[in-house]
Amino acid sequence: MASVSAKPGVIPVAQAINKYFEVSIYLLVLIGFGTLASTGGVGLLWVMLAGAALAARGYLLARRQRAVVSERWTTPLTIAYFIFYGADYLFFSRSFLAATVHLVLFAVVIRTFSLRRDRDYVTLAILAFLMVLASAVLTVDSVFLFFFAGFMLVAVATFILLEMQRSAVSASFQAKHSRDAFEHRHLAFSLARVTPMLALMILAGSAVVFFLLPRMTSGYLGAYSFGTDYSTGFSDRVQLGRIGQIQQSDAVVMHIQIDGDQRGQYALHWRGVALAHFDGRTWSNVRQITMLPRDGNGGFTVPPVSQGLAQSAMLSDGTVPGRANHLIHYRVLMEPIGTNVFFLAPWARRVSGAYRNLELDGGGAVTDLDPQRSVSVYEADSDIASPEAEQLRAAGNSFPPFAYYYLQLPQLDQRIPRLAAQIASPATNNYDKAVALERYLKTHFGYTLQLPRERPVDPLADFLFERKQGHCEYFASAMAVMLRTLRIPSRVVNGFRSDEFNDVTGKYVVRARDAHAWVEAYFPGYGWVTFDPTPGGGVASPQGWERALLYLDAAASFWREWVVSYDTSHQNALGHAVLSGSRTSMEHAQIWMRAHYHRLLKLARAGERGFERSPRSWSAGGALVGFLLLLAANAGRITRLIRSHRLRAHPDRAPSQAAAMWYERMARFLARRGVRKTPAQTPQEFVRGICDKQLRMHVEQFTEVYEAARFGNSADDAVRLPELYEEVEAAVSK
Repeated sequence: MASVSAKPGVIPVAQAINKYFEVSIYLLVLIGFGTLASTGGVGLLWVMLAGAALAARGYLLARRQRAVVSERWTTPLTIAYFIFYGADYLFFSRSFLAATVHLVLFAVVIRTFSLRRDRDYVTLAILAFLMVLASAVLTVDSVFLFFFAGFMLVAVATFILLEMQRSAVSASFQAKHSRDAFEHRHLAFSLARVTPMLALMILAGSAVVFFLLPRMTSGYLGAYSFGTDYSTGFSDRVQLGRIGQIQQSDAVVMHIQIDGDQRGQYALHWRGVALAHFDGRTWSNVRQITMLPRDGNGGFTVPPVSQGLAQSAMLSDGTVPGRANHLIHYRVLMEPIGTNVFFLAPWARRVSGAYRNLELDGGGAVTDLDPQRSVSVYEADSDIASPEAEQLRAAGNSFPPFAYYYLQLPQLDQRIPRLAAQIASPATNNYDKAVALERYLKTHFGYTLQLPRERPVDPLADFLFERKQGHCEYFASAMAVMLRTLRIPSRVVNGFRSDEFNDVTGKYVVRARDAHAWVEAYFPGYGWVTFDPTPGGGVASPQGWERALLYLDAAASFWREWVVSYDTSHQNALGHAVLSGSRTSMEHAQIWMRAHYHRLLKLARAGERGFERSPRSWSAGGALVGFLLLLAANAGRITRLIRSHRLRAHPDRAPSQAAAMWYERMARFLARRGVRKTPAQTPQEFVRGICDKQLRMHVEQFTEVYEAARFGNSADDAVRLPELYEEVEAAVSK
């Protein structure tokens, strides 16, 4: 950076500014890199290389040493990397965003060690912003908010210092070496006071603009973001053992809020996809697509065929005649897990959200047809009522034609049908047989996510007769296959369970580890009925640190819904809430006025009578009140007068403030005499513009002492200002 040469015993004004400016630029880049690394979308190798380079730069900065790469090397390195950028995009990352992020990291490292001119620092600041921008595309986590707030804070300080550095370089004066040996600390304290206020004002203004700006479509950069593997278990083809990998993660998949539920009273299965075809190792599905019709309110109606019922089996209000109904309405906030499947409680009757077209497959899965918009926020209505056991026992075996598709079986180990027949032998109907199989698997097998590395030839037989432990997909597969050996139509369903309830937000927190598989068996007249043969564990109430995490989850949920997923529906809801709140406040005020009208009227009449009885007392009281109001209205002016008087009497107590006051007074005095200082002029420029030589000499001396007191915090110079001011007045009078 450019600097001002200093004479012996004189400290250049730009010295401390340059020091803090280099530190702030480094912090800006470091926070940008930390934001990018926290997304998890950058490879570990790139994080380690860039992190090591920035750590080395920080070490040199702390030691006040410089290491600058020669321009003879930076140009060839940059050209070589642009060639590598094409290879990275085509062969290594195979992603435009990933390759571009790698390019930005390379540019940051090169520019960090090649800082020579002002524009190099500005370029580095822009690269830091690009890292934050890339982070906004790669993540929707609330951690980004904290990084962004820190970035904003440092960015404001950086650009303040940049402007101060330029002004200091262009200024022609140098401050005298004052008695204050810690002058640079005053700059640090000033920045610490001003920067947070400016950053908060910027954030507040941005928040207002964000919430008021009309919402357009989304997903301009989202298409370039990295996908996740959470949705592996929810495709139309799932291999045994795969869901166990999903359950290793604690990452949040979705938040669910059920109307009227404030205590977490539901333990529901959230259906993703139902899989019907089994080849001995893999479940798959032949998709039969049906477009969902729109209803009159902009939502989509889910027909009863998703439950395995005829279209005529449902009434117009979405209920099924002849059986109990339990309708719930819920709102789901999905994380970007790279799936187009809607997770719905059985059985969905209606789905609504900002989606163009939805489809229903033969297994009852509802999916989004828009490839440019992943499933994010939606609302739904479901009937979670289950038929009574006696009803299912009397259902019989008269299956509709489509149900026979769910009896298909591959070549099985003969021990499996024998085991199924043995378990179900005491039962006389399909429901009791299904319950017997469910109970047997829950009580005779163990649950584990630790599976052998070598996959057996027949994983189902190995689970039932050798290993006798596994995760939910093995339990569900075993029950579905054994049901089919008993000629009961069945299928495996993949989705999630909701066991964790956050009473802070009133929402269920569903994590990747809650991925689950269960069984649906078909009963004529009642459709598909859920069975879950996987052994379950108790859910303990959150305590201690887990309780604190609920508040973090509440903040993350708010960030995800009201910032990341903010759209026109949220704007309308916010606008209605504001209007409703204003209307309610006005109504309450009117009610209060009506209720207290007679009391206020009595007080007014009593005051009138009191004034008539003793007008002098009331006049004196009124005058006192008026005087107090006058004092309150001029409190700021009175405070300034008192402060100005103290500064005049004791300028050594606050040299910087006293200097500013005396200079302002001198400028006003000269302006009244026709010598005006424009706001664009520096003190030195103002001195050079005075035509009167005698006056210019006195003003120049005053200005020199003013600058020493104002910027050097010199008490001795501050004490001299009143005397020099009188000399300026005397020079004008002559």
